[in-house]
Amino acid sequence: MPTISTFLGLQTALRGLLAHQRALDVTSHNITNANAAGYTRQEATLGASLPLELLPVQTQSFGGAQLGTGVEVHEYRRLRDQFLDLQARGSATAKYFADARATLLGQIEEALAEPSDNGIQAELANFFDAWAKLANNPESAAARQAVLAQAGSLAQAVRDLDARLSAIAQTAQSEFTTTTQTGGEVEQLAREIAQLNVAIARAVQLREQPNDLRDRRDLLLDRLAQLASVQVQDDPARPGSVDVLFGDAAAPLVSYDTVTWPQTLTSPGGRLGGLLAIAASGGTVDQYRAQLATFARNLADAVNALHVTPFFSYTAGNEAATLAVAVTSPAGVRTGTSGAPGANDIALAIAALRSQTAGPVDQYASFVGTIANDARNANNEAARTAAVAEAAEQRRQSVHGVSLDEEMTALVRFQRGYQASARALTTLDETLDVLINRTGRVGL
Repeated sequence: MPTISTFLGLQTALRGLLAHQRALDVTSHNITNANAAGYTRQEATLGASLPLELLPVQTQSFGGAQLGTGVEVHEYRRLRDQFLDLQARGSATAKYFADARATLLGQIEEALAEPSDNGIQAELANFFDAWAKLANNPESAAARQAVLAQAGSLAQAVRDLDARLSAIAQTAQSEFTTTTQTGGEVEQLAREIAQLNVAIARAVQLREQPNDLRDRRDLLLDRLAQLASVQVQDDPARPGSVDVLFGDAAAPLVSYDTVTWPQTLTSPGGRLGGLLAIAASGGTVDQYRAQLATFARNLADAVNALHVTPFFSYTAGNEAATLAVAVTSPAGVRTGTSGAPGANDIALAIAALRSQTAGPVDQYASFVGTIANDARNANNEAARTAAVAEAAEQRRQSVHGVSLDEEMTALVRFQRGYQASARALTTLDETLDVLINRTGRVGL
């Protein structure tokens, strides 16, 4: 038959004292980590401790009973919502993809230097102005030299723009390679996640609650989601562990303690996807360079056809990077078909290319307009995805973020509970003191 200890009340009050002290400890932990990146608010879940079972013969009604024994901490709960994590990571992936594209397209737009006095549009205008002046004075050696100088400046501007576009693509590709190579950021993040998997699974097996380790793993997963799309799957064979799928890689990046990297990524999303969209073979920069090459070829072919003898030269398939002036001296600049003094029909025809419908000027303007529209659309998309990502993160923070106002309220609540338990303990102690030390003494 279970006996009710004389000191049961002391033990009950002591449990209340200890439980509220643990709750105060958890609240203090929350407050000190309020500004820690990736920290998830924790909560000491208080609940009644196991009661003392009384037999029917121990109660007046002979119905049996349970005598409460106080309170205890059932668990240290981590306030996290997996669905909100999924939303936040998905929106972060979209945001960083859009940000990468917007940044690189902004650099491309800056490389055009349009409108300006040094852009290709200005060089085209100067080139056709030089031919118009030569048509007015076809026998002038200075005017012929001016045509050659402006042609050389125009060809150099085209080559420079092609080189700048290539450099932007190479920089983006270099960042992609550095991030994804063996020992790069992706692999470093994956290996730390694998180590955390082992530690968390071991703690779960021991019925512990590794909340801070889970926070660290979630922070790493958030960073991976910025780089590319991430899918996180619980490992049923090892509770507490997760498998991580990264981008469009063929195999899981992390499977418990195993990391499979490097792998091929073609359209991973996130920042890496944005870099690839710009820099990969056949990507945005290659398309722009192809358009620039088409402009350079059409310009050269149009001028060469009117000049009769080659005025510009280029290498087929790489026109923008190789565009050059084929004429080496002012005497080689032709002004008229007949070659007679004062003939200027060639010079007039070349100068008229400036206003030709769908001619070189229109083609280059269309090229600039395409880039400007793409950059504007990319900036708009970046703004939209940033707003969505911010809203998703705010929803997530509303659940797992630390509110100092709430924690201060909890401090007061648990402090009062602690004080009440301490008061109950003192009262019971005084009662037992009377029972033990004073009962039976005459005159009391």
